[in-house]
Amino acid sequence: MGERGAAPLPGCGVDPPARLVLYSRRYCHLCHDMLAVVEEVRLEFGFDLEVVDIDADPDLERRFNEAVPVLMHGQRELARWRLDPAALRAYLGDIG
Repeated sequence: MGERGAAPLPGCGVDPPARLVLYSRRYCHLCHDMLAVVEEVRLEFGFDLEVVDIDADPDLERRFNEAVPVLMHGQRELARWRLDPAALRAYLGDIG
């Protein structure tokens, strides 16, 4: 996973680009599934994405434990465990 600070995709949707954070683990199949959905939506909206492996930070590991993946925008939790791509698109449209 380790895609810290991925560059924004040019050209559409959110201005300035929203910055989403996906809290994840390498061995988590739900994390891989959510990342795939987020990347698909990212192609449409061009937001910044940071993927954070919680196992690399003891505080994050305590905070999230087995409750990953979690997708955040600032302090707002957008999804936990599963992501509805339509809901993410609607949210990004509302803030964009």
